[in-house]
Amino acid sequence: MEFFYEMLTNQSGIMLITIIVLALGFDYINGFHDAANSIATIVTTRVLTPVQAVIWAAAFNFVAYFISLYIIGEFKIGNTIAKSINENFITLEVIFAGLVAAIIWNLMTWKLGIPSSSSHTLIGGFIGAAVAHAGGLSVDGIDVIVYSKVVPIFLFIFGAPFLGMFLAYFITVAILWICRKQAPHKCEVWFKRLQLVSSALFSLGHGGNDAQKVMGIIGAAVIFYHINVDMDPAYMVSGVDTFKLFVEHWWWVPLASFVFIGLGTLSGGWKIVKTMGSKITKVTPLEGVAAETAGAVALYVTEHLGIPVSTTHTIAGSIIGVGVTKRISAVRWGVTINLLWAWVLTIPVSAIIAMVVYYIISLFL
Repeated sequence: MEFFYEMLTNQSGIMLITIIVLALGFDYINGFHDAANSIATIVTTRVLTPVQAVIWAAAFNFVAYFISLYIIGEFKIGNTIAKSINENFITLEVIFAGLVAAIIWNLMTWKLGIPSSSSHTLIGGFIGAAVAHAGGLSVDGIDVIVYSKVVPIFLFIFGAPFLGMFLAYFITVAILWICRKQAPHKCEVWFKRLQLVSSALFSLGHGGNDAQKVMGIIGAAVIFYHINVDMDPAYMVSGVDTFKLFVEHWWWVPLASFVFIGLGTLSGGWKIVKTMGSKITKVTPLEGVAAETAGAVALYVTEHLGIPVSTTHTIAGSIIGVGVTKRISAVRWGVTINLLWAWVLTIPVSAIIAMVVYYIISLFL
């Protein structure tokens, strides 16, 4: 508490507290924006009611905290987000502008019922604000963007849905072959039960993936504050590990991040549930199990690699994959193309919004 009182006595400290509040607010919005990813198929197949489904998903979003902390033992995605911009161009104002832009885009797409990526809007906002601060993509030969971190994120705008689609296609085909001699009614009963497992697995992947993105942003802000305001020598080392930072000093940040994404999931996102669960293609319990399992596997693989991917893109691709197993026309490609446009536009639009926000706050700070 003493540290927070100290921060309230200076402008940078107040900005840091504001960023933490905004980041947790974004985390909450991310929860209800992305709730549909975990519950869309389980609701549309009527395995659970909407209220039961969001409670189920929220619980496993939070359980992911303990898996990340005690089993995996690192926050690779948090590190990637924190280090996607060259540290020479990170300021509290840059982080603030990026967060505001991300929140604006998330609320706009949620209002329109468009399943866009919370991950990519956060990256886009961070990049746009940093470029505005630097006055260009490079300064004196130093790149503003750390391309080794950002390029894989860009590639997985398309890579994540394709990975989900191919996994879902082959999982569905394998399940259909295994169950080819079973009575359809008996299979449906079993797959309704299995959907509880597959949706829980996907919710674990969503919590572990998306909560870390907010932690990365908060970590970048905390490191900047301690180096430039606090002048703490412990932080003046290149490549500060965000996992070590949080576990040793800011242990409540990971906990709060997972709590807020869980609370956001409890709020639901019913417009996006409708788009994901029925507008792309009609989904049966068997197909729901295949889609959620494929999405979960894709998330676990990318989390292991430290690549922040979109859970929205991943599950949308998985749903397309199960639709294709029936016939190509079973997928409503018009809806899919509209989603693709939203995915492509998310990073550049978020970056532009962040630039505008940065220029505005620069007039007052």
